[in-house]
Amino acid sequence: MPVKIRLQRHGKKGKPYYWIVAADARSKRDGKYLEKLGIYNPNTNPATVELNVDGAVTWLQNGAQPTDTARAILSYKGALLKNHLAGGVRKGALTEEQAEAKFNAWLEEKGSKVVAKADSLAKAKEEAKAKALEAEKAVNEARAAAAVEEEVAEEAATEETEAAAEETVEEVSEEATETAAEETPETKEE
Repeated sequence: MPVKIRLQRHGKKGKPYYWIVAADARSKRDGKYLEKLGIYNPNTNPATVELNVDGAVTWLQNGAQPTDTARAILSYKGALLKNHLAGGVRKGALTEEQAEAKFNAWLEEKGSKVVAKADSLAKAKEEAKAKALEAEKAVNEARAAAAVEEEVAEEAATEETEAAAEETVEEVSEEATETAAEETPETKEE
């Protein structure tokens, strides 16, 4: 029976996550599997991968063929390296302790790279947030300045309107006084 190490899709539309499984090559993508080896969630940054390395190595040694994506994931988590080192132990090129030491050194180096990437992503996110905050402050200051200018313009317009109204009132009262003065002699004449 040909065995494949492949991904089995789960999750909702647009938000997939995958199980890493050892399955018969003839079974459906999301169908029956022989063993669940881990999970892979590409929705997080960096992607979340949990893998049973020893189980994957056992299946690789028994002849299971990983798909391209599964091969990349196995390589990322060190299962292919551990399988390679196990082959060296079987051939007598390495001892079990040397192979384990090489694998642990590789794991530490890989872990430091992942932590560095996560730190750089967090730092970039903080910088973007700070930039957005600065831009928002600048926009708010511009709006406040525009509002102050608008208030000053409204006050000036109100003062001009009041002054014009007072002038109109004075003109009307002068005209009324003149008219009253003109009418008064006429009424006396009559």
